[in-house]
Amino acid sequence: MADRSGDWLAQAQRDLSHAVDAAKDGHFEWACFSAQQGAEKAVKAVYLHLHGEGWGHSVLKLLEGLTDHVTISDLLLDAARALDKHYIPTRYPNGFDQGFPGDYYTKKEADEAIAYARQIVEYCESLLRG
Repeated sequence: MADRSGDWLAQAQRDLSHAVDAAKDGHFEWACFSAQQGAEKAVKAVYLHLHGEGWGHSVLKLLEGLTDHVTISDLLLDAARALDKHYIPTRYPNGFDQGFPGDYYTKKEADEAIAYARQIVEYCESLLRG
């Protein structure tokens, strides 16, 4: 099987770029979701690089699954925990009693999600280079 880790990392980087653009446009819920997606895809790139396959959408669980191969800091695990909270409620109005996701997400949350995703993507980039 071909190593497609580079493709997954490239899409992770685009997702992170999209998160930045969405935040600039005031679409904070989409910025948070895209940040989560960028981190998820970057971690899955590492799995592929190690000739494995990451399943699921939890960045935390994906990172924890790599601990037999690489060291994952508590800071990265905390970043993953924060990002995983943006996987579903950023996209669905029924995640809230009233209103829609755009009513609830803020620039601060978007900026934090982007920073967390950037940490994870950069860590994964270092593993793929290493």
